[in-house]
Amino acid sequence: MKEKEKKEMEKKEKEKEKEKKEKEEKEKEKEKEKEEKEKKEKEKKEKKEKEKKRRKRRRRRRKKEKEEEKEEKEKKEKEKEEKEKEKKEKEKEKEEKEKEKKEKKKKEKEKKEKKEKKEKEKKKNEKKVKEKKEKKEKEKEEKEKEKKEKEKKEKKEKEKKEEKEKEKEKKEKEKEKEEKEKEKKEKEKEKKEKEKEKEKEKKEKENKEKEKKEKEKEKEKEEKEKEKEKKKDKKEKEKEKEKEKEKKEKEKEKEKKEKKEKEKEEKEKEKENTKEYKGHSNSNRPTGPYEAA
Repeated sequence: MKEKEKKEMEKKEKEKEKEKKEKEEKEKEKEKEKEEKEKKEKEKKEKKEKEKKRRKRRRRRRKKEKEEEKEEKEKKEKEKEEKEKEKKEKEKEKEEKEKEKKEKKKKEKEKKEKKEKKEKEKKKNEKKVKEKKEKKEKEKEEKEKEKKEKEKKEKKEKEKKEEKEKEKEKKEKEKEKEEKEKEKKEKEKEKKEKEKEKEKEKKEKENKEKEKKEKEKEKEKEEKEKEKEKKKDKKEKEKEKEKEKEKKEKEKEKEKKEKKEKEKEEKEKEKENTKEYKGHSNSNRPTGPYEAA
């Protein structure tokens, strides 16, 4: 009887040990699955973060390029305006000097005429004094003189007129020249603007093309990454299936083993009971109805 109890205890101990091992195995399996899952999540997160940073850098670079381009354009415009301003200032200065020169010339001329007039008056007065003495001769001379003076005046007036005409013509020519120069500059400016616009359009087109290519490249990369991830997931699933299958096989094997153990124990128990029963029947046979039962 003690032997039987001992075996029962051992059997229970074995079962406890077995259950403990199974529990540990399951715990390890769960831990492993958890680690796998965390690893996948971490990789996914890192990948996403990397992509985000890369896009951010690209946006920052594009923004910087546009700002530099804008600054360059503004700088050129400013330089151009400064040159135009400087040129206008020089032209204004030139006109002022020309005006000053003319004013000076006019004043000198007036001074000279005044002086001449004064001289003339003086001579006239002297002439009048002389006329009293020699009127007849003087009249003749006066007439001659008047004639000469008239001719001289006419000549002077003519010269003055011619001078004015020349000055006028010169101014008109200068004006015409300035107009032509202005027109030429306007044309050049227009031409430069058109070329600039053309260059800008070309650059924009190139940038769009570049951006398109980058997007295509990015798309292709993403597709590849997706495909890679898909394959990886498939592989992982297959691996999981294999593990599950293996686990089931092990459980099956374990159940089979347990069943065998149980059968063996049952047989041993039966055998033990049979031995016990035989021992009782040989030494103490039942005498009453209760013992027989």
